[in-house]
Amino acid sequence: MMKNGQKTIELRLYDEKRQKVKEGDEIVFTNVETNETLKALVLKLHRFDSFETLNRLLPLLKCGYAKDNVSKATSSDMERYYSAAEQKRYGVVGIEISLLKGTTD
Repeated sequence: MMKNGQKTIELRLYDEKRQKVKEGDEIVFTNVETNETLKALVLKLHRFDSFETLNRLLPLLKCGYAKDNVSKATSSDMERYYSAAEQKRYGVVGIEISLLKGTTD
């Protein structure tokens, strides 16, 4: 979805690693299954206290949900990756990106 431009907001825990990311940074996303990489420009950081708040305020179709499953989206979807305790400790972030040309391997 990111590669074809449907997903333009990556959801993550706002931990120490993501706190280093700033608007205007170039970052590389790597598909761990294929090693394909995508380079992207960080346009905006959307910070929230939890994925529950993020889900209410960001357009979920830009966050990796498809039209056929967006109605079933819940904040618990992200608890597979980040516990409620981690969310409370760090907060969460939606990293809004724009792909840079010629970025796939």
